Amino acid sequence: MHLKHHAIAVLALFATAFAQPAFAETWTVDKDKSSLSFEVAQGDETVTGSFGTWDATIDFDPAAPEQARIKATIETGSASTGSAQFDGMLPGPDFFDAAGFPEAVFQTEKVTALGDDAYRAEGTLTIRDISQPVTLDFTLTITGDTAVADGTASVSRTAHKVGAGVGTDTLADAVKVKLDLTATR
Repeated sequence: MHLKHHAIAVLALFATAFAQPAFAETWTVDKDKSSLSFEVAQGDETVTGSFGTWDATIDFDPAAPEQARIKATIETGSASTGSAQFDGMLPGPDFFDAAGFPEAVFQTEKVTALGDDAYRAEGTLTIRDISQPVTLDFTLTITGDTAVADGTASVSRTAHKVGAGVGTDTLADAVKVKLDLTATR
């Protein structure tokens, strides 16, 4: 009887081991070759800027994108446009409120292959403790152990109460976020 229970336990262990999904590959962002930028219409002009401090945890296998786990953390106080006026306002309480909400976080566990090298990550962006769904469309090229991703997402600033006191006739609601990322495994 003891041998029978032992055999069943071994079979259960093997069945469990082989039933587990494959693990996605872990990628490390090359910060010197990567950027996270934004642009938003202001009247007839476009304000462009970037975030100087951000990082991402990326577990992704292009053969199994449904198993992807991606989390990006952005320091809101690192937003910069090159304009003293805008750069003074962005970390303030009316925009990112970097003192009260020092980080914005994008997180997804749903990535879909769209064909060729195109993908869609549907996730959640949290700014000022307000979480909203966001879609990041990106292309991905992998050469050896290096991946290059280029992506864009449209973010509603008013849904996150960023610049809540500024009307959309002055500063557009839709903010285009652009990701140029290089990572290695």
